[in-house]
Amino acid sequence: MSLSALTISGVDKFYGPIDRGVHAVKNLTMEIGKGEIVALLGSSGCGKTSTLRMIAGFEEVSRGAISVGGRQVHTLPPVKRNVAMAFEGYSLYPPLTVRENMAFALKAARLPKSEVDAKVASIAKLLEIEDILERYPSSISGGQQQRASLGRALIREADLHLLDEPMGQLEPQLRAVLRGRIKHFIKERGLTAILVTHDQTEANALADRIAVMEGGVLQQFDTPERIKERPANLFTGTFVGEPPMNVFEAYVATAAGRINLKLPDGLSLDYDKDAFSAPVRDQLLSRERVVIGIRPYAVRRSREGVPARVSANQWLGDQTHIAADFAGGSLVLVEHDRTRLDLGAPINVSIDPKNLHVFDQASGKAISHGMELA
Repeated sequence: MSLSALTISGVDKFYGPIDRGVHAVKNLTMEIGKGEIVALLGSSGCGKTSTLRMIAGFEEVSRGAISVGGRQVHTLPPVKRNVAMAFEGYSLYPPLTVRENMAFALKAARLPKSEVDAKVASIAKLLEIEDILERYPSSISGGQQQRASLGRALIREADLHLLDEPMGQLEPQLRAVLRGRIKHFIKERGLTAILVTHDQTEANALADRIAVMEGGVLQQFDTPERIKERPANLFTGTFVGEPPMNVFEAYVATAAGRINLKLPDGLSLDYDKDAFSAPVRDQLLSRERVVIGIRPYAVRRSREGVPARVSANQWLGDQTHIAADFAGGSLVLVEHDRTRLDLGAPINVSIDPKNLHVFDQASGKAISHGMELA
């Protein structure tokens, strides 16, 4: 493997005294390869922006080390890290036009004017801001400022491109178009980019790998597909996915060669023992209680199944989302046809064991996904 573009080794971030302040990032270790796009995904306050700012040099590292291209940078000022950053808050230079803002770093590097003009024109076309190049930041909208800030970062030759919620102010249609263009731009030039976002769609569309964070802790660092299909723990399983994963606590019992996952309200999912692979079956039978997770797309209505009662029915234009009262909670299922069900209507649901995610009840750690152990 080629030299890593970024290595984060045991990094902690405290706001306030070490071990007594707010512990925003906890023992974070990550390695990002050259030419990779990585998304830091999580809810507000999870530590993703603090991580990005430590990489950029705008926040000090409380403990640990950060290396860029094999060179330790966590003690260097931002200007010596060769990192380009697009902030959520834009941070354009007010006295300069959009063109001058985007060209600033290129002029500082003493590139020929013709080359600077060509690069600015190319990036402006990519981001659809050609018509505002001669305007000042105070005279353009928030979305335009955000694109100008993004353009100022992408135009630079840098070891890392750090993008903090780079399209949060854009309308959905433009955001969808730009996602594809920006990913192509980054990949075509072999750039390494780290994206901070709370938007799962953005993370899935742009990133080669996603780092899911919560409470300052890295929960899982993997491809979008594996995070969706093989979540490392209950948090990742329920945080990633739309609609979210259905989860229920279950007692594990056996009777007459069958495995019974006993749910609240006297309900039970009953399977033949042979419906599970031997390793998964052994793990189930070694526990009294587990948490089971089922993606809404994997829940099926059936003639014979476990009873539920419709509590909501939404047609979203291309699919139906049905919520049902089930096992003391709510069960959501997705159907691609328009389904007409009245509120309160009884239905039966079935869940193939191949679609079950099983988690440890105490720790939340994944035990199995379908027929395979986690």
